[in-house]
This record gives sequence, C-alpha cells and structure tokens, in this order.
Amino acid sequence: MDLGSVAGISLSLILLGTAMMLGVGIAPYLDVPSILITVGGSFTSLLIGYKMENMKKMFTYFMIAFKPQTFDVPALIKKLVDYSTQARRDGILSLEQQSNQEENAFLKRGLNMAIDGAEPDGIRDLLETDMDRTLERHKANASIFDTWGAYAGAYGMLGTLIGLVAMLLDMSDPASIGPAMAVALLTTFYGSFIGNIFGAPIANILTVRANDEAMVKLLIIEGIMSIQAGDNPRALEAKLLTFLPPNERISQFE
Repeated sequence: MDLGSVAGISLSLILLGTAMMLGVGIAPYLDVPSILITVGGSFTSLLIGYKMENMKKMFTYFMIAFKPQTFDVPALIKKLVDYSTQARRDGILSLEQQSNQEENAFLKRGLNMAIDGAEPDGIRDLLETDMDRTLERHKANASIFDTWGAYAGAYGMLGTLIGLVAMLLDMSDPASIGPAMAVALLTTFYGSFIGNIFGAPIANILTVRANDEAMVKLLIIEGIMSIQAGDNPRALEAKLLTFLPPNERISQFE
C-alpha cells in the first residue's frame, strides 16, 4: 500500500469535509440534480470515449494508485549480476534452471531467448517493443482519470448554465431561485472536486507507476544484453547501478 497516495486523498477529503462542517455543514452541499449532471454526465461521456473493457477495469486501475506493483531494484541488480557471474564461469546454458524458476515474466522471457541463442538485436527489439506497448497501455488507462476530470469540469459548467437558465426563467418566484442557484453552483463544485481529487492526481500517479515499471524493464534489457555478450560482472553492475539514485548505489563487490 502506497501511504503517500492514501494519505493524500484521505487528507483532501478530511480537509474539505472539515471546512464544510465549520461553515454550514455537509447537507447543503448534497444536491441530487447536481450529482446527476456532473457525476452521471461525465461517466456517460467516458462510456462514449473509451472501450467497455477499459471502463470495466476502471476500479482496478484506481486501486493501482494505492496498491501498486513493487520492484526491489537493488535485489534485481544483484540477481542479474549473479546471473552474469555464473554465465561467464559456466556458460549461458547453465542459467536454464534459474530461468525456469524465474518469477519475473519479462526477465524469464529475455533469459530464455538468450539461452536459446537468439540474435542480440532480435532480443532487444522484442523486449523493447514489449516494454513500449505495455507503457502505452498503462498510460492509456491512466488517461481515463485525466479525461474524467476534464469531463466533470465541463459538465460542472453545463450544470451551471442549466441552473442559471432555470433561475432566470422564473425570477418572479423567490422560492425557485434558491434551488436553481444551488444547481448552478454545486455542479461547478462537484466538477472541481472530481477533477482535483479523483481525476488529474490519479492519472498522474498511474503514469508515474507506468514509468517506474518501464524503467525496471529497461534495466532488465540492459542486464540480459550484457549477460549474453559475456560482459564483466563488475562492468554490468556499474551500468545497472546508474538506474538508482547516487545514495543507493551499493556495490556487492566492495
């Protein structure tokens, strides 16, 4: 569980809720017509703009923001260096058993290709294509939330216009002005709420997660290429440690 994302969204809701309670309370901010226009309308636009299989997995994508796949990069570097050491000592075919037991599907795929004697350019091209396509899919999934925030804001403005028209049509009845004005203002509130809490922030953190995964896959590609080329394990480690911040670069050879 990513405590930063959980704390961020929790604090946002708490701060907004507290501000409302200290004012006039929560109840005045709950308006069914405004919810129907902003929340309902923005979802219908998402249904138009995205494939149904993407929409069905929207909650899954949302949860990735709070419980992402984790990568132990230092441990992965050590594993690749160990593979390199064994391959230089016993030959790359000696890694077949480790490859069969490898849990990382991307690493297993690359190792198997190297063990089978595939051409280095072919291995790199295939793995980089896999990495690029995966990154594109993840960013497309993240864009759902960015688009939702934009649609919610647009429907908030649409609701404001609907409320203003309703108010202007019956200015002679003071009792009708309040509800119409509530729709006008609260739809904008709901649009901003969705866009700034569930829209852009979720899209951004999902993009960050996708870039982290792509970075790990790029590290694996560099490791496999060096193992197949028979590079010195020390040189391989020095190359892979550049994927880490300077304060986390600890060599196992020191």
